[in-house]
Amino acid sequence: MEQIGLWDKLESSNESREKLWTKSRTFAGDVWFRFRHKPTSLAGLLLIAALLFFALVGPLLLDHDYSQQNLDYVNMPPSIQVTHTAGSSFYITSNLKLIEVGADGTLLQPVPRLQDDFNSRTQTFDYNGATLTLNYGLTPPALVDEAGNPISDIETIHNKDYPLGTDGLGRDMLARLMYGARISLLVAFIAAAVNMCIGILYGGIAGLCGGMVDSVMMRIVDIINTIPLTLYVILISVVLGNNSGLVSIVIALSSVYWVDMARVVRGQVLTLKGQEFVFAARTIGTSSKDILLRHLIPNAMGPILVTVTMLIPQAIFMEAFLSFIGLGVAPPMASLGTMCNDAIEALRTSPYQLFLPALVICITMFGFNFVGDGLRDALDPKLKK
Repeated sequence: MEQIGLWDKLESSNESREKLWTKSRTFAGDVWFRFRHKPTSLAGLLLIAALLFFALVGPLLLDHDYSQQNLDYVNMPPSIQVTHTAGSSFYITSNLKLIEVGADGTLLQPVPRLQDDFNSRTQTFDYNGATLTLNYGLTPPALVDEAGNPISDIETIHNKDYPLGTDGLGRDMLARLMYGARISLLVAFIAAAVNMCIGILYGGIAGLCGGMVDSVMMRIVDIINTIPLTLYVILISVVLGNNSGLVSIVIALSSVYWVDMARVVRGQVLTLKGQEFVFAARTIGTSSKDILLRHLIPNAMGPILVTVTMLIPQAIFMEAFLSFIGLGVAPPMASLGTMCNDAIEALRTSPYQLFLPALVICITMFGFNFVGDGLRDALDPKLKK
């Protein structure tokens, strides 16, 4: 075989000059190619994957349950300030209890209290025969020596038993965050699934039929859209009972949130039903049902998917808001909204109890919004490069 030199001219033809040298991709492959080349889209996808792992797998890896109370460890922060004395380390809780802490941050046991002197504002504790004195007249309260001077051997270590601290009832914040994220995602995905079924069919029928049918159906959508969701949840809670917070929210979101989906699908169907492929389908005798389900809705899946990804964070935020004002899940169940509500009482002393669920809500909404924005760009053929 004759070897071509480094600078030899290659043979070419008119056919090869006109050929577009590009990699052939399917529609789904092209959408994925454009989606993964947008950094914010991948970041949103990773956030959602991490959140699902956090909510579904995380509770299986913890030793504490979300409803388990321990009143000895109330309002303990993620990082605790311990005092070294009597050969051990001690942490002073917000309710003036003394907890023995191991060198690695493990909470060992509460120290028994002997006496509380209101006049001198001191408490004494018995630790293996040694007397420890706590002066709660100081700011902040501190252990003192025999002369009444604060012990200065203080160190800040991480709370090993409760990595994210505890709430006002001594419940593990990490376990409650995991369970709260699970509740929020459950409500959001159920609402999104129901909204897709109702909204797609309702909007598709309205757009395909047109005329008076379309006008009547869309006026019904306008009426439903004017109902205050909070009032709607209250009415459903009254009908179903006081302990039906989660069911009430799911029913309310499922029966109201589909109106946006219906409007999007109706607009897409009105645009597509004038295309040639619809006329061709009618010419060969295809029924209206098959035209809607096999031709119009599949061609409108791009905007539908984008709308779904935008509805999910809205549903999560609405569930958190309703739980925050007391219309959500009933105790001892946890949701991100109820955790924010419980944290209001200890906001000055334990701000992490409000910051942590609020951070999870923000991460969730950012993740779904990033994915929705990426899908919108990836499914738009005008943005193909």
